[in-house]
Amino acid sequence: MSQNDPNRGRNGQNGPPDLDEVFRDLNRKLSRLLGAKPGGGANRPGGTATPPSYGRGAAAVAGVLAALWLASGFYIVDAREEGVVLRLGSYNRVTEPGLQWHAPYPFEKAEIVNLTELRSIEVGYRGSAQNRVPEESLMLTSDQNIIDVQLSVQYDIKDARAFLFNNAARERDGKDLVKQAAETAIREVVGRNKVDFVLNEGRAQIAADARKLIQEVLDRYRAGIRVAKVNINDVQPPQPVLAAFDDAVKAGQDKDKLLNEGMAYANEVVPKAKGMASRLVQEAEGYQQQVVERAQGDAERFKQVLPEYNKAPKVMRDRLYLDMMQQIMNNSSKVLVDQKGGNSLLYLPLDKLTQMASPAAVAPAPSSANPTPAQPASPPAAKNGRDASRGRDFFGAER
Repeated sequence: MSQNDPNRGRNGQNGPPDLDEVFRDLNRKLSRLLGAKPGGGANRPGGTATPPSYGRGAAAVAGVLAALWLASGFYIVDAREEGVVLRLGSYNRVTEPGLQWHAPYPFEKAEIVNLTELRSIEVGYRGSAQNRVPEESLMLTSDQNIIDVQLSVQYDIKDARAFLFNNAARERDGKDLVKQAAETAIREVVGRNKVDFVLNEGRAQIAADARKLIQEVLDRYRAGIRVAKVNINDVQPPQPVLAAFDDAVKAGQDKDKLLNEGMAYANEVVPKAKGMASRLVQEAEGYQQQVVERAQGDAERFKQVLPEYNKAPKVMRDRLYLDMMQQIMNNSSKVLVDQKGGNSLLYLPLDKLTQMASPAAVAPAPSSANPTPAQPASPPAAKNGRDASRGRDFFGAER
């Protein structure tokens, strides 16, 4: 529009465009879009112009707005989600996954809840173990010791309706509710156990007990939350007494080491001692059996010799004497030499020679009164002044 256009302003003055003209142009465009005949508002006879008809245009605009308002009620529920429809602020129904529709605002509203998303909260720390929160992590054990426990809880939603309407969580995902339940549960579980159990072998058991107790608390309040896992990230004494606890732990480890070494030594020595004792017992039993059987054999032999001795006492005495002397001389390393013969073999190692020779070759056989140089010159009874051929019999009487 040029600066000299008379329609630019009123009374030929510069100013903003005429609003009536703008609305008339807009009405004509809408009429053409909706199929109205052009010139429908032509001048009537008499030279006066009739005002344009706005009825059809307003109805069209209203229809478009109504369609958009109704279309705002469509929503999509994912396979991992669940929709909860509220009618005038109260629960109405739960919708399944797919394309759904509810009455547009302000009559109905749809809340979409993700059921499979794994949420997590931290108790006793924020982000890392160094960022401690003492008012959450410090707790008391059953033996009156203070301990620092850090844990994390992972959870998801199992009931969308209960999650939205049965709790007053300040946060939309219910972290504050789960955190309060976790603090309560872990303090109760730690308070039932001693500090050594919590610090060393009891972490897995404490995590399992805490998860069970947290779930019981949430189910009691019908929060619609399922606890997936409880992780005990760090358990240690408070920082001011950490060095003393480390010394105590080291002493306990040294104690266990010494006990293991003692058990290993005992396992090595005790079986050996038991084996030696068993061997000695068996040897003693064998010796006992040997002595008893030998005594029984001697008794049986004596019983067998006695009838023969009664028949010929002199012959039996000689025979017993010779057998005894043969047995004694076989076990002796001495060599008897006849000095009257002047034998020059005195300097030879006769004991070694006799050991190398067979026992039969060196065994004494005093069957005659004049023994050979290789045989003993006189029996032991000759020392008493008796003749070597006489000696004593088995029973001590002279022959």
